[in-house]
Amino acid sequence: MARTLPRLPAALRIPGKREPAGPARSAPRLPAALRRSRKAEAQPGSPVVRHALPLPVRLLAMLVAFACMVAFAVVLARLTLQPSPASVPLTHSNLHPGRSLNAYLEQGQFRDTVKQIGGNLLLGVPFGVLVPVLAPRARGVLRVLGLTALVMLMVELAQGALVTGRAFDIDDVILNTAGALLGWLLLGRRLGHGVHRRVQRPSAE
Repeated sequence: MARTLPRLPAALRIPGKREPAGPARSAPRLPAALRRSRKAEAQPGSPVVRHALPLPVRLLAMLVAFACMVAFAVVLARLTLQPSPASVPLTHSNLHPGRSLNAYLEQGQFRDTVKQIGGNLLLGVPFGVLVPVLAPRARGVLRVLGLTALVMLMVELAQGALVTGRAFDIDDVILNTAGALLGWLLLGRRLGHGVHRRVQRPSAE
């Protein structure tokens, strides 16, 4: 068996001559989480997240929801932004939450109360139903309510500033937002989840 020669002292080594390289260093190890992720991707049959419905079906549902939203916007504009000169002496702006609701309940007739409160609730329902289908990232209840409140607040501001016979009423915004919550609970949550739901399926080998 061949013997390994002993290393020469530093003073007797030939200048410029390199010593045999030591064992090669191993590449730095990846973090454990990344190693597991890559290992799972490499293994056949690992779960892959995909949409439950095919793309054409999801696009059709969003197109129908968009058409309904446009139609609702036209109806909303006609109901809220149409001038009413005869109502000028009766309109008063309300910046205090609950004041108009109390007036409806205490002074108004039952029919007028149902018309005012129920009508404002119904105006918010389409937001709770259609927004989760149109905007997957905004289908959560807080975002739906925030978007509804913002839109209806702008409508009320336009009423008070630009439309004859209309006034700003914060209670209308509250009722509209409550209607959006009702629509989300009854139908919007299920529609948004059904259209944009994702499932885990085994990847093809």
